[in-house]
Amino acid sequence: MRVIVVGAGIVGASAAYHLAKRGVPTTLVDARLRGAATPAGAGIVFPWPFPGDPAPDFALQAAEHLPALMRDLADDGLPTGYARTGGMSVGTDTDALDAEYGMLADLARRPGYTGLGEVARLERGEPARRFPVLPEDTAGVWVPGMARLDGARTAAALVDAAEQRGARRAAGDAALIGGASGVTGVRVGGTDLPADAVIVAAGAWTAPLLAPLGVRVPVYPMRGQIVHAALPGRATRDWPAVRFAGGTHYMLAFPPDRVVLSGTREPDAGFDARATVGGVARVLADAVGLAPGLEGATVAETRVGLRPAARDGRQILGTPAGLPGVVVATGLGANGLTLGPYQGAVAARLALGEDPGCDLAPFHPDRPVPAE
Repeated sequence: MRVIVVGAGIVGASAAYHLAKRGVPTTLVDARLRGAATPAGAGIVFPWPFPGDPAPDFALQAAEHLPALMRDLADDGLPTGYARTGGMSVGTDTDALDAEYGMLADLARRPGYTGLGEVARLERGEPARRFPVLPEDTAGVWVPGMARLDGARTAAALVDAAEQRGARRAAGDAALIGGASGVTGVRVGGTDLPADAVIVAAGAWTAPLLAPLGVRVPVYPMRGQIVHAALPGRATRDWPAVRFAGGTHYMLAFPPDRVVLSGTREPDAGFDARATVGGVARVLADAVGLAPGLEGATVAETRVGLRPAARDGRQILGTPAGLPGVVVATGLGANGLTLGPYQGAVAARLALGEDPGCDLAPFHPDRPVPAE
């Protein structure tokens, strides 16, 4: 059986790796598009489902899958930037933090689940001791299972590991070959590559790739502008990840002295991958408001990614009706680095006609979605 994976971000790279690891002839197509989400991801890993998640078991399985996958890549000598640093949900509302502690502690006690570790309450002042740019009056909830990874390095490691196991790469824009009776391959740079199955993991570009075949999927580009701040002379290697309770903001640290600030979520930017004055200003203002100790930090770098967001907030994973031979895997929005490695692994199972190991009904590509 021959499988082609379109898209070399975290999802496609994972799918190619899991296929090649099993000896499946695999070709990975990479268009190297400006604005790709994976290299611009902040890198924070949340090992739990958030309230309202329609398929919490998928998130829990993803949390179990990621550390094992990172160990496999490390055994191959491939760097990923992954570290289980632990993390905190922080804030000043003790009632909200108590509620979050109860929810996370209940999840941590779930039989057979080890992704969270031993959850603990942190008194006021303790979060600032562990992440020194936070205000002293901040309290929190400690989650040992929170982690960081470098999206670009992780995707590259997965591709390298796949190639070591026989996968091939093809560079260029892709077009699916086929019609209503199914897809038979992919055309790349004027060359037709035959396949028995195709995994479309093209991120925000998935919808235009499928549209010529009459398939509409509810994915669109959501621009995320990320800022990296440097703290010269401060060793940040062991700083935990931080989530600000009650909102969508977060921060995490990478060695030697870098802090990554949570990015914008811009649903109306289209395929415009520019860093804008307004977007960067919002990121910086929010960051200093939440962590005043960053006011004197250096703006070291900005990154912009077009995250593949779904119209109803749910990922897209499965085979569209009337298009046999195709598996669509995208729609993770801002959770790509947390869930993407597992989504790729499940997509590989689907391409081989196997049981995905979880309920994918909420993620079906043909589900009804809100109007654009």
